Amino acid sequence: MIRGADIVVKSLIEENSEYIFGYPGGAIMPVYDALYDYSDQIKHVLTRHEQGAIHAAQGYARVSGKVGVVLVTSGPGATNLITGLADALIDSTPLVCITGQVAAHLLGSDAFQETDVVGLSMPGTKWNIQVRSVEDIAPAIAKAFHIAKTGRPGPVLVDITKNAQIEFGEFNYAPCLSVRSFRPYVKINEKAVADAATLINTAKQPYVLFGQGVVLANAEAELRAFLDKTGIPAASTLLGSGALPQDHPSYVGKLGMHGNYAPNLLTNQCDVLIAVGMRFDDRVTGDLKRYAKQAKVIHLELDPSEIDKNVKTTVAIQGDCKASLALLTQAVQSNSHPEWMQKFRELENEEKRAVIANDLHATHGGLHMGEVIRLINQFKEEDAVLVTDVGQHQMIAWRYFDYKTTRTQVTSGGLGTMGFALPAALGAQLYDYKRQVVCVVGDGGIQMTIQELGTIMQTKAPVKVVLLNNNYLGMVRQWQQLFFDKRYSFTELENPDFIKIAEAYSFKARKVTEREDLEASVAEMLLHQGPYFLEVVVEKEDNVFPMIATGCSVEEVRLS
Repeated sequence: MIRGADIVVKSLIEENSEYIFGYPGGAIMPVYDALYDYSDQIKHVLTRHEQGAIHAAQGYARVSGKVGVVLVTSGPGATNLITGLADALIDSTPLVCITGQVAAHLLGSDAFQETDVVGLSMPGTKWNIQVRSVEDIAPAIAKAFHIAKTGRPGPVLVDITKNAQIEFGEFNYAPCLSVRSFRPYVKINEKAVADAATLINTAKQPYVLFGQGVVLANAEAELRAFLDKTGIPAASTLLGSGALPQDHPSYVGKLGMHGNYAPNLLTNQCDVLIAVGMRFDDRVTGDLKRYAKQAKVIHLELDPSEIDKNVKTTVAIQGDCKASLALLTQAVQSNSHPEWMQKFRELENEEKRAVIANDLHATHGGLHMGEVIRLINQFKEEDAVLVTDVGQHQMIAWRYFDYKTTRTQVTSGGLGTMGFALPAALGAQLYDYKRQVVCVVGDGGIQMTIQELGTIMQTKAPVKVVLLNNNYLGMVRQWQQLFFDKRYSFTELENPDFIKIAEAYSFKARKVTEREDLEASVAEMLLHQGPYFLEVVVEKEDNVFPMIATGCSVEEVRLS
């Protein structure tokens, strides 16, 4: 017989959890007491805020492909997870979050730090449960891991009352292999595959859009095989970046509001649109009434709720895209589309002349964010991980970072959570201390979770933080400039001395204001063995182009 608290920890060990990201408190203290005895079997990372804990778990999960684990107390400890839960749900990140709760007999009495976290978290979780007795702890955790990682991944939450943690019970852990009424995988419809192959074989201008579903399904090799055989141009979503090396002959760029010119513009010229593991979100489609109306749409998607939700399909192939891509590759004919591909390359050159040349190789004026990313590419290792916050720096880093391998893109996609990057970079780095993790942040976002510099200091994680500082909430300011007559309402920031703050947290730190100092500073940062903080002061009113404004068609993409 052991305490429920020990059952919690032993259950996590049975699931091969390597790290727990968390913050202790009264209602979860028995579990923290139990952790003291298992420090040789599982590591705990003490973040400086619960939001930092869940974002760190997200970063760990996104790079490792494993389930991230979070442990916090009741009340404010649990409510501080809500943003991260919503972020993980929309970006399909597998998490198991364990929260402490007041004793069962106190539920509903407004006891100290009692909050209905199950009710609060329900819209932001794939599944949640409250455990009130010791015998239910292990089965709940086993079910949580199964649901979090099976099918379309997502966050789950297990709320455990304090009495369950201190009661004694038998530990008989059995991994969960199935849940009644939960059928995450289906047999792929062979007729749908055959119908899709017919459309692809007869297409003159077919086009592939691929998303994070390729990464989550470990279907990178299958995607390459399909493209190698068909010769179809392929573009990535924000979270799909890295699933296909950017030097692949079929790769034509990035989709979305600040994606590349050709991939967006030519969406409305293809005759067959093949969407693989992506959900047609509004940042990709623009105005749905004018999106790819000329095309027959093939959608390879695991989650049935995403099929026909935004874009009506001609052929839907529900199922894991690792399997569906393999079947589709067998069914299609070998082909090439040189004239269609040439259209992409011509527009790509137009974007290079109009936008990219100045972004990457400016010779006068203030520093541009793109120059920093170009130099990072020059000195980084091939499998370096890019972690970004949200805003202009996110879009610039995504546009210009050279993705060579999978699981190298970590950002807040669907929710757009400022403050995500710093703790997420910590989680990504803890998975592999030897791998380069480059955290690109803005001066607005970093100040939302800047305290996690302390967690990096304590763990000695060699995260490389690149602060692109324009003293503005840059993306909001860009919109105010373009659509609100330059009425810069509450977007200019008076910032602290970031270098002093970084040095106080034992980071090697450097500030760059001049172009001639930039290359040496980036090289020094990436060669440094420990954590490094590089602040680069960039143009205050620089904008990110191309751009598709909200409500516009993909055909209305602007180069300036």
